Amino acid sequence: MIQVENLHFAYRRKEPVLQEITFGVSQGEIFGILGPSGAGKSTLMKILIGLLPRYGGTAMVMGQHCDSLKASFFSRVGVDFEVPSLFERFTARENLEFFRSLYSRPCFQVDDMLHQLGLTQHADQKVSSFSKGMKTRLNFARAVVNNPDLIFLDEPTEGLDPTSAAAMKNIILGLKGQGKTIVMTTHNMQDATDLCDRVAFLSAGRIAALDTPRRLVMKTGAAHLTYTYVDNGVEQTRTTPLNRTAEDNVLSFLLKANRITSIHTDEPDLSKVFTQVTGGRLEP
Repeated sequence: MIQVENLHFAYRRKEPVLQEITFGVSQGEIFGILGPSGAGKSTLMKILIGLLPRYGGTAMVMGQHCDSLKASFFSRVGVDFEVPSLFERFTARENLEFFRSLYSRPCFQVDDMLHQLGLTQHADQKVSSFSKGMKTRLNFARAVVNNPDLIFLDEPTEGLDPTSAAAMKNIILGLKGQGKTIVMTTHNMQDATDLCDRVAFLSAGRIAALDTPRRLVMKTGAAHLTYTYVDNGVEQTRTTPLNRTAEDNVLSFLLKANRITSIHTDEPDLSKVFTQVTGGRLEP
């Protein structure tokens, strides 16, 4: 669905925003682009949807070069920017009906989308009265109402309460189950872990690492097992690498004596991996 090779880009002879970017995205994959503000995430997304055509290298989406996309391309794509692009004086239903009317292809049903996103009771309410979270959900619906083959999401759960965020992630996974290809940017490491098949760490305009979330975590550092026990009335804590527990004689003795008071594994998360790989912190 997407093939990028040696992509580089700069704004008006300034320092390059993107350098030597190479990756591919397969159909039905959720691909995450992770990085702090200023890393080049939004620029990369804009190139892939044809908004920034003057780039170097190769960028192809659904068989078309991104600097010469045809009209047919845009009917098959959905884009959800972080800032909602909605008609404030329209109701939620009117917004979706309007955007739906722009496409000749079979689209999703408006009422179904409103229901999935918990907006049914607000369907006939003007968007100007919506909260930030409600606008975020409606903007997502606007982006995918045309039943696109390829979806670009920019911080899809930003500003949502935990319940709404969980519902949004279920919908995204449901779209993946229908064979949709999804490219998303996020600062939320839990979202990336829960949703993405693969992630790319973008740092200073370059891809610093690219793999599945699980492999990135396991490559960066071995998991550890931490356990506690009581010795002479004092609680003690010990840690041992998970792949060397058989060599921990204290652990073996305590297990046989049934003296373990707590035990858990500890492994790096994506935030720690990003810091180790790039030397920077992954935050907005």
